Amino acid sequence: MDYKNYIKIVDDWPKEGIQFKDITPLMDNGKAFKAAVDEIVTFARQKNIDLVVGPEARGFIIGCPVSYALEVGFAPVRKEGKLPREVIKVDYGLEYGKNVLTIHKDAIKPGQRVLITDDLLATGGTIEATIQLVEALGGIVVGCAFLVELSYLNGSEKLEGYDVLTVTSF
Repeated sequence: MDYKNYIKIVDDWPKEGIQFKDITPLMDNGKAFKAAVDEIVTFARQKNIDLVVGPEARGFIIGCPVSYALEVGFAPVRKEGKLPREVIKVDYGLEYGKNVLTIHKDAIKPGQRVLITDDLLATGGTIEATIQLVEALGGIVVGCAFLVELSYLNGSEKLEGYDVLTVTSF
């Protein structure tokens, strides 16, 4: 399936010069969304994962159906101040600035095999920070999976040494 047919390019959003890749048309199409999630599930099954982790908010959109299909848990990574219990945090850079990500301190048990999911791999900053959180808790990142990769931003360079799946790329 050519997933690019289901991704809308929005010019000059969120700021001038950016060509935003909108995945909502893909999510609106049940067959296309299921096919994309199924590709990630197939990838994850080969990794014998214990847990799916996804950064907010679109990492939840991808990670939750994957964890459901695999019958494993899902741990959210959220912006600072959004999780109610004790957390660990990491500062990271975005395409448009800086941010802080957090995860519950008890979300991952040492040695758990973790798949990280997100909608988009751009510069790699969000996923690099998510990996740092997982590994700080003793998790083993066995794969990272994305619907879309913006290959011209070279985010995959930050993921060298990790097994990465991208369903489609621009």
